[in-house]
Amino acid sequence: MKYSPRKFEETFVMDFLVEAKYGFRRHLLFLIFFFILIYSARFWHWYSGIYQYYVLFFVYTILITMVYINIYVLVPRFFFKTKYVTYLILLVLMGIIGLNFIGYGFRLFFEEFRVKNILRENEKGGIYEGVLMCIPIIMTTTTIKLLQKWINDNKRINELSNLTLNMELNELRNQINPHFLFNMLNNVKALIRTDPAKASVVIVKLSEFLRYQLYENSEEKTLLTSEIDFLSNFLNLEKIRRDNFSFDIQINIEKRIMSSTFIPPNLFTTFVENAVKHSVDLSGAESYVKIEINTNSRQLYFRCVNSRSAGYAVSDKKNSGLGLANITRRLELLYDETFDLQIKSGEVEYDVNLKIPV
Repeated sequence: MKYSPRKFEETFVMDFLVEAKYGFRRHLLFLIFFFILIYSARFWHWYSGIYQYYVLFFVYTILITMVYINIYVLVPRFFFKTKYVTYLILLVLMGIIGLNFIGYGFRLFFEEFRVKNILRENEKGGIYEGVLMCIPIIMTTTTIKLLQKWINDNKRINELSNLTLNMELNELRNQINPHFLFNMLNNVKALIRTDPAKASVVIVKLSEFLRYQLYENSEEKTLLTSEIDFLSNFLNLEKIRRDNFSFDIQINIEKRIMSSTFIPPNLFTTFVENAVKHSVDLSGAESYVKIEINTNSRQLYFRCVNSRSAGYAVSDKKNSGLGLANITRRLELLYDETFDLQIKSGEVEYDVNLKIPV
């Protein structure tokens, strides 16, 4: 693939603005440019000898501190969170405090080194000149910070789209497990002879299971109700498939959240599939999968606990951790640092706890 010079330049500029590897050069270039701007002002010439350079670096340090407070404190904590009035008030307050601190420093440290024939009116005008020069710099840094966020958000969206596409392609290859369907159809065949009513229930659940996988799975968001119905059907089909083993299923859901909460489809499926896969007990002892979902302070809490058998090993060791790695990466792209995933692996129990914003 060939890139045009213009396309290469645009890519380099975007990478230079956001990539961590350019961080040092990015800050160094900004500090040099800011120093040249302050150097072109008049105020530091009002002092004699080497003290004029002390004044220059004193003002430079205060102003650059204000700029970085704006970049790393005010913009992320207030502007990005749409608290625009608070941001503007704090920005103006910081400017007033900084200006007064500069004036206080002049009087306290540099008054005796001031050139005598400089008028006070000129001094005040020079200080305001320096501050006015900093206003566009602060606004420019705010704009650059917004541009960085926009570029990073677009990268995350593109990466999420690519990852989702790959996951969907993998799911299309693997979601209809022929071995699973073969076992279920054999069970249905046997039930038609012994228990036709139960066979009808199995066919309905199997159709709902497949419908969700084929149709609702492609949507960006789905109702939590649909996700729970899918998981319930999946677990009940597994229970029927294990007709010779004791398999207990418990799903505890906070009813009020089911009809009003939307989540990305198949967000919990991987955890439940792993729970089913690892809950098999060859000794015939009771195995179980327990699911709990509730909310608190705009947070959704998902918990999945399954029994474990020390003597049972999953046959597909090569791909057993692939689904968990994919869903973890998907959570990172969907929720950035606002999700919390805790997995505890014990001798007799496997416990997954997930917290996401809703």
